[in-house]
Amino acid sequence: LSTELAGKRLQLVRELVPKAIRVAVLALRGTSATKLFVEEMRGRAQQMGIQLVVQEVTEAGDLPGAFAAMQRDRAQALVVQASPLTGENAKRIAELAAQHRLPDMYELRSFVDAGGLVSYGPSLPEISRRAAFYVDRILKGARPADLPIEQPTKFEFVINLKTAKALGLRIPQ
Repeated sequence: LSTELAGKRLQLVRELVPKAIRVAVLALRGTSATKLFVEEMRGRAQQMGIQLVVQEVTEAGDLPGAFAAMQRDRAQALVVQASPLTGENAKRIAELAAQHRLPDMYELRSFVDAGGLVSYGPSLPEISRRAAFYVDRILKGARPADLPIEQPTKFEFVINLKTAKALGLRIPQ
């Protein structure tokens, strides 16, 4: 679902930073999920007249260099791919985004809780409740293959107003 929401995240970035035409993407290098994520982002960006600046990293030590490259490439906003690496370094990524004055968009609320600007993605508590429903059905004898596959239906849009103020952004209603 992360790739399917790429367009919505870019749309929200555009609403927060209307003049942004160069948007950086921070992604985990070398995974099939990253390839799909970047391809979807590129397609949506092209439709919106946005130029993507893709920075792929493999470890936490790559982050400062990736942000320096974003600055050299004159990125005006940032979308961060959710991954184990970015999740473990959410606070550091939010700090670097603030240092480089990049409005930052994430998939998960935890990034905003760590100081990032905004997130849009499925509600993790709701996903957990639905998972519990499936576990209950399976423990009561249902065959997993007979259970329908569900997509999330509840999404969260979270804004860190403190970060927005520090970046000088006015959040539209």
